[in-house]
Amino acid sequence: MQGPIMKPSPLRHAISLSLAWMLGATGIASVALAGQAPGPLNAPDVPISHRDRVYAAEQFSNTVSVTDPADNRLLGVIRLGDPAPGNLSPLYRGQLLVHGMGFSPDHRTLAIVSIGSNSVSFIDTATNAVKHVTYVGRSPHEAFYTPNGKEVWITVRGENYIAVLDAATFAETARIKVADGPGMQIFSPDGKYGYVCSSFNPETAVVSVADHKIVGRVKQESPFCPNIAATPDGKQVWFTLKDIGKTQVFEAQPPFRPIRTIETGPITNHVNFAHTAAGTLAYVTIGGLNQVKVFRTDDFSPVATIPVGSLPHGVWPSGDGSRIYVGLENADKLAVIDTATNQVVANVPVGQAPQAIAYVPNAVPDGDGTQGLQSPGLAGQSTQLKLLHLENGKPVVTDNAPTSVTLFDQGVLQVLQASATGLQPKHAYVLALASHADGTGSLEPLASFMTNPAGSAIVNAIGPIRQIVQDNATVEGRRYLVIAPSENGKPAAPVQVQAL
Repeated sequence: MQGPIMKPSPLRHAISLSLAWMLGATGIASVALAGQAPGPLNAPDVPISHRDRVYAAEQFSNTVSVTDPADNRLLGVIRLGDPAPGNLSPLYRGQLLVHGMGFSPDHRTLAIVSIGSNSVSFIDTATNAVKHVTYVGRSPHEAFYTPNGKEVWITVRGENYIAVLDAATFAETARIKVADGPGMQIFSPDGKYGYVCSSFNPETAVVSVADHKIVGRVKQESPFCPNIAATPDGKQVWFTLKDIGKTQVFEAQPPFRPIRTIETGPITNHVNFAHTAAGTLAYVTIGGLNQVKVFRTDDFSPVATIPVGSLPHGVWPSGDGSRIYVGLENADKLAVIDTATNQVVANVPVGQAPQAIAYVPNAVPDGDGTQGLQSPGLAGQSTQLKLLHLENGKPVVTDNAPTSVTLFDQGVLQVLQASATGLQPKHAYVLALASHADGTGSLEPLASFMTNPAGSAIVNAIGPIRQIVQDNATVEGRRYLVIAPSENGKPAAPVQVQAL
């Protein structure tokens, strides 16, 4: 259900511009409310307009949703692939597991990474048309253009290199070897360095863009970094550690000295920045708490904790820093945050399991920008459930976020994704179907998993699950989702049960 919609305030922009003019006229340094990531601090503000677009890469519907931020309205989706099980066919030609996203410095091209089909789809922002697909190595994760617009770097997470593409021809021209499992790269605003964190090794590499040579290494406190971002002033790099629930900060310039490690929370996903009247703020999505946490970048003090909805993932600022857009992976929505109040002011329905998102100012210079877009269809259909902790045989609501479960409709089947939280760290569990609502009776395992050091995990399964756990409410034989510890390869008594 779509939440309240608020338009950007023209008054805010008028005040900012007037103040900057007055200070400049009196010889005082002007106020700079500009420099939205990944651009430099001296980049001009771009007030929110109908020419801007917010894009989300949606993993289970294999779509890219397109939203007009001026009125927070979903315009449609770009369909890159089909739902399951059709996308498992050996003759399947579409994209699979649409996940990563970057955009060109001229804001005219999107680079969309699909993990399952090892591809990068290049999309024209004005027409929404796919103009080229480049296939790279095993399981690429993220892509981004160098600030000069000449190259596109893709982290090939299933291997040990960055694929470098020519931005004009889309052909691979070089490979930069790094540690196994490069997770994501981002560039310094001046285009001198590329920062590459790892999802499999505790090391972030700093690469010289000019010659593709590694010029620095930064120790990660864990091996699993999914996301990295550089501050617009070119002084800091922040990266997230999903498995241990922390965010690290290091100096963006040599010798790339570590500055701070911040405890952020289980399933820490992405980080990005907004330069506001209050200074430059870091927004970190915490999937296991269903929150976005906000920190200052000067002294790293906490500013706000914002409840946003189930499993926040990607995050990106508007071109003027007045809004932050957050993809809610288990809610199929974009949450819109007003950076002046750090409150959610709108929710926009999008496709299934949004991962990376990007706000692209002036993406559509002419026309309405709806060419080639389709209605969401199945991509807009899912079912949300929750699992609650069991205490003395009864489910209880605690202060901690419950385990969220989403059943993403694929037609007859659904892809299940659970954001499991509040469990023992590094412990084996089973997601199962129980014969009784209290978790008693026989258990039918759906998926086995191991929790990370923060006691969390992302768990997936596929099948006609909704028909069993929800649609058959009055039919004998209904089952109930539970999480149970795994002991000697068998499920023990459940510790979490489906909320009714």
